[in-house]
Formats: sequence, structure tokens, C-alpha cells
Amino acid sequence: MFRYQDNILHCEKAALTAVSSQFDTPTYIYSQAALRQNAQAYLDDNPALVCYAIKANGNPAIIRLLGNWGMGADVTSGGELFLAQHAGIPAEKIIYSGVGKLESEIETAINAGVRALHVESEMELHLIAETAARLGRKTAVGIRINPNIYAKTHPHISTGTHGHKFGVTWEVGHRLYQFAAEHEWLTPVGMAVHIGSQIQDVEPYVKASQFLVKQADSLAAEGIQLRYLDIGGGLGIKYDDPFASPQELILEWKTTVSAPILNGGYELVMEPGRSIVGTAGVLLTEVIYTKKQGEKMFVIGDAAMNDLLRPSLYDAVHPILPVEQAAEKVETVIDLVGPVCETTDCLAKDRAIPLPQRGDQLALMHAGAYGFSMASNYNGRLKPAELLINGDEIHLIRKRETVEALL
Repeated sequence: MFRYQDNILHCEKAALTAVSSQFDTPTYIYSQAALRQNAQAYLDDNPALVCYAIKANGNPAIIRLLGNWGMGADVTSGGELFLAQHAGIPAEKIIYSGVGKLESEIETAINAGVRALHVESEMELHLIAETAARLGRKTAVGIRINPNIYAKTHPHISTGTHGHKFGVTWEVGHRLYQFAAEHEWLTPVGMAVHIGSQIQDVEPYVKASQFLVKQADSLAAEGIQLRYLDIGGGLGIKYDDPFASPQELILEWKTTVSAPILNGGYELVMEPGRSIVGTAGVLLTEVIYTKKQGEKMFVIGDAAMNDLLRPSLYDAVHPILPVEQAAEKVETVIDLVGPVCETTDCLAKDRAIPLPQRGDQLALMHAGAYGFSMASNYNGRLKPAELLINGDEIHLIRKRETVEALL
């Protein structure tokens, strides 16, 4: 839903030049139409429970929209559970994941009646059992199994092998299912995997689906019948194309991973995040200065690594587009950097773009996922505003911070 019209970059029907003049920069901007299309690609003709991974973008307005359209929520903390509840998502459509749940968070989730707590260690399951017994509430649990499946992605966002902190091996998981099945206050209802993030190859997911069915069937043979299997999320987007849509890959993914699980007679849970919100958002920044340093040309913007951490953390690449296209399109190789006092504060390295001038605005594309949700106040910087655009309507869905926030 981002396009050029009369050489001005638009989000739906709103010119981003007008948006920036009204709300200043840096600012996150989201397209409601893009959110809707990506969400519907998951929801249409899909019997699965699709639980949006709130970690990708926790803005309450976005969570509420996705919930209204039929999605549940995958949460990983008490804060994310609060956001899901605040957005009106029913408890029976909330999955609680995460390797380090606090006792207070476990108690809150049990009292809320979430669909299931997904267990990631033996100690955690025993704490859940003790808490459920203390509260006198029968508690549904799933277990996240680490299938030791490698998916080609950045090492920092690979999660599905035995070298990672997530989940448990099948040998441990099998023992935990037996414990849960015999416990007075626990009910084992599901099994989950999550093999990584920003994955664009469907084949590892097929292996994960087959793995889930195989292990669930083995439990059924022992009299432990699970209700659902959770294939996780992690489907990627094409960061190298500023106008790419993930819908075709979503359709392929949901069809391919569904078949083994549904054919096995199990309900299916999915936990997508990035593929719903990633391409729906941009980060708008204004050029403060340009600076030639030896052979290097730096473009210094008012957005920094505290606003968008992914390039510094993952070497992630976000396309850069000028908000206003110039007639002169001679390209210069530049680094787009921010004001933060770190050499790693680089939002784009060695990019060939028309050299912007002071006051020009640039859009970092595909910034809707793991953008604002990973923002910080490092260097005393204030978190940016967030806007949701629906046609020509511009909605402020998070105010820009003021210095009082630092106190």
C-alpha cells in the first residue's frame, strides 16, 4: 500500500510529505489496508487458530484490529498478555509462550484462563503445576519441543536446534507429557515448535509439521491424546524489494504446513508476526546533515538504532526510498546513520541512492515488524510516534514521547 504518485511516496491515499509536516520525524507509519490483506491471507479458508505474535509489533491499535478480524494472540510476557486482553482478544485464543515465565505471570495467565501455557523447561512445568494446585485451577499446557531442525536464517533468530535456549528435546518432552497427564491440576492439550524467524523456505516447516504429527501420534498410542499442534511462526518477507507483498508466500506456507497436521486429525495453531506487520510499516526519517569522511559519504538522519535496532543487531537490510523523488537521479554510495554515539548506529551501509540534502525525508521500508517494539531510550532519545493510515485518514496510535518520559 506504499506507492509513488506525482513523485511523492504515499501510504494508501496519504502523501508522506503531508504526514511528516504534521507529525514530525522520526515516525512509524502503518498501512491498515496492508495489515488487512496480510491478515486475510492467513485467515481466509483456514481452519487453524492464527495467533498473532505480539512481539513483532505491540501497538494496542494494531492488536485490536487483528483481533477484530479474527486472530488470537501469541504472548511471551505478562505485558504482552495485558496487551492482548486490553485489545479484547478472548482468553481461549491466547497462547502463552516464553522460556522465562515469572511465577506471577504464570498465576495471571492461569487466572485469565488462556488457551494454554507452552512449557519450555522441566522446572517451569513443576512451577506451573504448583501454582495451578495452589489456585485450585485445572491448567492446560502444551510443551515446546526443540526438533533440532536447522532453518537458513540469521544465527541470532534461529531457534530450532539443540544449541538454542528454546524448548526441550523430545526425550525430556516425553517425560513432561507423562508428568502432566498424571497430575491432578494439569491437562496436556498441545505440542509446539518454532524453528526460527525470517525464514522464506517452506521445506523446514514441512519437516517440523511431520515431526509434530509423529510425536503426537506416539503419545496417543500411550493414551495421551493431544488436541492441537502448533507450528509456530517465523515466515519471512522480501526485504530486498521495497514494494514486496508476502501474501503469495503466506498462502503457500499455510497450505503446505497445514496438510500433515490436519490429515493427522489434530487442530492447528499458527503464530505469525513479521509476515503480517512487516511490509505494512515504514520508518520516516529526516536528513539532518551530510558529511564526507575520506572516501565515505555519511547521511545523518534523525532516526537511529534506538528507533530501528534490526540493522545494528542482525545486519538487517531495509530498502530506503526518498519521500520525494528528485528529477536528478545520479546515485551516490552512502551510509545512513543516526545521532547515537555508537559506530553500529548505521541504518543502511554502502547504499547507492540519489544523494539527499538537509531536510529531505527518507522512508525505511518494511519496518512494521521488530521496529518500534525493539525501540529504546538509549542516549536519552525519545521514542517516535506511530501512525495508522486508512485511506486518507491518518490516526495517531502512539504519541511521540516527551522528555518527561525519561524521568
